Formats: sequence, C-alpha cells, structure tokens
Amino acid sequence: MDDARIHGSIEKLVAEEHELWGRESDGSATDDDRRRLEQIRLSLDQCWDLLRQRRARRGVGQDPDTAAARPPEVVEGYEQ
Repeated sequence: MDDARIHGSIEKLVAEEHELWGRESDGSATDDDRRRLEQIRLSLDQCWDLLRQRRARRGVGQDPDTAAARPPEVVEGYEQ
C-alpha cells in the first residue's frame, strides 16, 4: 500500500470515528459503536505506524514498499 492509499484509509477511519464520537456525545452510542471505536483506534495506530516505517525506509534509501503493518498488540503499546 502506498502513502496515498494509507492517507485515504486514515481519512475514512477518522470520518467514521467522528461520526461515532458524535453518537457518544449525544448519548445514542451503542456497545457496538464503542467496540468499533476501539477497532478504529487500533487501525489508525497501525496506519500511522506504517506511514512512519515507510518514511524511515525512504529516508535511509530503502524501499518503502518493504514496510508492513504491525499487529495491533505491537502498535498499541507505542507512546504518542
């Protein structure tokens, strides 16, 4: 996945996240909505991590396409 596609995924996830947070703030969120918010958070962490990997590889002259998404249990432990 190239940078543009990763950014596109991020934009879609953020739009969905905003919709779900809107439901949460007006009191209409369901348990499914809250579970989906957690999934989105993890997916966003993975996307941002993948972009960072790609940029780092590019920065040292390596092929950014060799970067791979890391599992949620790896990226969720990163400090932002």
